[in-house]
Amino acid sequence: MFLNNFPVFNFATNAHDVQEVPKASFDSCSSENPIGTAITTGPANITLTSAGDHYYICTYGRHCQSGQKLAITVSAASPGAAPSVPPPPSTTNTPPTTPSPTSNDPAACEPVPAPSPSMSGVPTVNTTPGSLPPLGSSSHVVLASFVLSSLALVVGLFF
Repeated sequence: MFLNNFPVFNFATNAHDVQEVPKASFDSCSSENPIGTAITTGPANITLTSAGDHYYICTYGRHCQSGQKLAITVSAASPGAAPSVPPPPSTTNTPPTTPSPTSNDPAACEPVPAPSPSMSGVPTVNTTPGSLPPLGSSSHVVLASFVLSSLALVVGLFF
């Protein structure tokens, strides 16, 4: 998370740390060439004081090899430019937008329906919005089977 362009590492004290390292150490998840002292108390605010690439890893166990590492590129500010805070990332998926037509003739700007993907050979079901399949439907069984299979797969990955 970034707070006013300062990265904030939110971690549990005595369970993780943050160590700045050179790129070679970042790539190999090695803490042998640290830059500065490891931050061991979370959450930690980092002040980025120089332009360029900065690399951070967690040195506990195999945390870095599991993906607990971060590369940050800081651009030099242009003269007279005020720092800007980027908007937070969107948590919803929005469909891509199509550019608006540039014609002055309203008839030329009418929407044209896009062709649907071909679904030949696939049965279709017409339902009204908000309606549920009948209780005797097998869709509940299929959904339950899918959820249980997914859960078994996830549990299998961790144990």
